[in-house]
Amino acid sequence: MIESNQLLFFFSALGAFNGFILSIYFAINAKKKNFTNYFLSLLLLVLSIRILKSVFFFFNPHLSNIFIQIGLSACVLIGPFLFLYLKSYQKEEKLNWKKHVIPYFVTITILGYFYPYVEHREIWSTRIVCVIYTQWFIYIILSLKYLRPVFRKIKEKESLKRLEVWFLGIYFGVAFIWLAYVMTPYTSYIVGALSFTFILYLIIVLLIFKTNSESTFFNEKEKYKNKEIDKETLNNIDQKLSVIIEKELFLNPNFSLEEAAKELKVTKHILSQYVNEVLGKSFSSLIKEYRIEKAKKLLESHNNYTIENLGYDSGFNSKSAFFTAFKKTTGLTPAEYQKTCLK
Repeated sequence: MIESNQLLFFFSALGAFNGFILSIYFAINAKKKNFTNYFLSLLLLVLSIRILKSVFFFFNPHLSNIFIQIGLSACVLIGPFLFLYLKSYQKEEKLNWKKHVIPYFVTITILGYFYPYVEHREIWSTRIVCVIYTQWFIYIILSLKYLRPVFRKIKEKESLKRLEVWFLGIYFGVAFIWLAYVMTPYTSYIVGALSFTFILYLIIVLLIFKTNSESTFFNEKEKYKNKEIDKETLNNIDQKLSVIIEKELFLNPNFSLEEAAKELKVTKHILSQYVNEVLGKSFSSLIKEYRIEKAKKLLESHNNYTIENLGYDSGFNSKSAFFTAFKKTTGLTPAEYQKTCLK
């Protein structure tokens, strides 16, 4: 093997090896902290099996056919485990993992038994693999549902939590690897393995910098788990939330979650949980809604406001931020909204 091929083998195989190591890490982590990481562990495991098959087949085309069959079969579970991992963080949805795993596992096992790769290479290469990649792609599309809140935050130019950045990395990493394999007829068979190594090292970088003073990264979801807000506290927040509106505290451009929590006499953690789980939005989105309602009232009662003054008087710290938020919420510009009020 010449030097360039040795380097190519090293970097492509390195991803698969580290994938196995991370798979074990997340499996152990799941036992101790977070059950959902089992799906991440299994996702990395089946990806690593698929990548390892690619690496060894590329450098040794005479590889045992049974190993090739196992590598291809692993692909049928990549999409489902991606879907289940992202879905597992949605508290309101029931997680029925069996219907997403067992049928595919049984089907590919039966196919492998009656149509072993060693005797039916053409069927596997032209039909079975095509079906597997199509199924993988369908699950990539289905998984988008669980990233909608993240995309909404990006659209609204809100800062993302580290866990949300992690989800995006996992999702687009799997999607890119799928694309790399689909495009192999036009590129090279080893591209998928190399892309996995590259993406995996990006994930490792995130893993290294996972800890900060406020969250545990992989367990951000866990901070609310098994900590239901009691009914008395819920009623208390429901009643006191109107204080923020009545006193128009949100008109302060720097009004924060911490200040709101002090006003409502609850912890910042409880208020954040309430806004996220009960109201289904972020604190910044809630305050933005209050400010837009204030702007609408000002437009309905005055006709001499400039956009800039209207924004500042509504609690926004810039003209552009106000204009964007107002149009997104109402579907109209401030001027268009005022015209509808005067009709």
